[in-house]
Amino acid sequence: MTEAKEHFDVLIVGAGLSGIGAGYHLQTKCPTKSYVILEGRDCIGGTWDLFRYPGIRSDSDMFTLGYSFKPWTDPKAIADGPQILDYVRETAAENGIEKHIRFRHRVKRAAWSTGEARWTIEAERIAGEGASELVRFTCNFLFMCPGYYKYEAGYTPEFLGTADFAGRIVHPQKWTEDIDYAGKRVVVIGSGATAVTLVPELAKKAAQVTMLQRSPTYVVSRPAQDPVANKLRRNLPSQLAYHLIRWRNVMWGMFFFQLSRRKPAKVKNLILTGVRAALGPDYDIATHFTPRYNPWDQRLCLVPDGDLFKAIREQRAAVVTNEIDTFTRDGIRLKDGSELPADIIVTATGLVLQVVGGLEVSVDGRAVDFANTLTYKGMMYADVPNMASAFGYTNASWTLKCDLTCEYVCRLINYMDRHNFRQCMPHNDDPTITAQPSLDFTSGYVRRSVAKMPKQGSKQPWRLYQNYALDIVTLRFGKIDDGVMQYS
Repeated sequence: MTEAKEHFDVLIVGAGLSGIGAGYHLQTKCPTKSYVILEGRDCIGGTWDLFRYPGIRSDSDMFTLGYSFKPWTDPKAIADGPQILDYVRETAAENGIEKHIRFRHRVKRAAWSTGEARWTIEAERIAGEGASELVRFTCNFLFMCPGYYKYEAGYTPEFLGTADFAGRIVHPQKWTEDIDYAGKRVVVIGSGATAVTLVPELAKKAAQVTMLQRSPTYVVSRPAQDPVANKLRRNLPSQLAYHLIRWRNVMWGMFFFQLSRRKPAKVKNLILTGVRAALGPDYDIATHFTPRYNPWDQRLCLVPDGDLFKAIREQRAAVVTNEIDTFTRDGIRLKDGSELPADIIVTATGLVLQVVGGLEVSVDGRAVDFANTLTYKGMMYADVPNMASAFGYTNASWTLKCDLTCEYVCRLINYMDRHNFRQCMPHNDDPTITAQPSLDFTSGYVRRSVAKMPKQGSKQPWRLYQNYALDIVTLRFGKIDDGVMQYS
């Protein structure tokens, strides 16, 4: 340890969309509190800086993915990665948040002491030339905003014959600028948001792009620009227009999700009718675009202006639904014996989820096992004091929940100050509450990781409803002292 301890009232981990939002809320609503943001990488942006693959974009509209306090002003509602990155960095610059960030500080461990009522945080500081040193901070409240997946590597299944392939294999999370796909044959393995984003963009320059999927996903087209939103913004003050559009989109999203749960067959038919209209009556929609599950059992894939369908119609891209037998020298051999020729293979096969950024957490010397811990209001953890996590919705925009979480954390800190409390800790003493998986999605990345994730309880305040309107009531206006949160 070569650096003396520094102490802050609040320590935020991560300088992405959530961390910058947390900084804004904290300095606005708790102006007397000192804070620092520790960021493992060397720049602001998180996901939107990490991912560099062609066509990277949001799969939520920017009126709900944008911050509640900073109107999205670009005409495009479905924004690309660089636009979102500019928006996050602009927010940090406008509000003086940049000066609170320590870059190249990868947080490794957090230990809570009840006697001192503080966290001790150990971070690895990258000093250059590959050298690093361990530095230490203390804080009264720890706010985790590192996202929900591992930045070091994405998920790639074990494929037979990868060593035989003569071309290049790349995971989108590791995309680099030197990858030249112009005039090449590209196979994209996957059917999720990343695959449907990559395929139409690659198809602009590649000789041929094939999306190889084991099974289909629901794909929905919507305009990249929202004409109603743009009209409102021309005629109303920007903040008012933004909140009207935001609420309209939230309510529409909630309605569509509830309809999917209550009348799945009707929603399925609606989605497939849209795909049929985009691809024509002769296209084999049953094979390539009709999933085995109901809408919203997994996240829907959004394609702005139907760009994926356009690439397929123009025969610049194709979809193949089959299973991989082995990679070969010249491409991929499928289980039915057919071969897909390829110069580049992109494994858009998913993320690796992790809890609190892979941080090792202990409370008074006891290691916290998050896999066996209940989440409180979707943001705090049973018997873990003075710690919250920003985690977005699975069925709506990430930022909607993160904004509410930040508001709640600020209310909590101010409440503790008013009553001279040093510690707050959710504790369950209701024997009727049963533990359940925190995510009820059937997506591969969720199924692979759900056993390691914290659990939700069978009723409030341990239950996750994935409902923005309900969360506004409980997080913005609900009691801070609810009998479950213990103060001392």
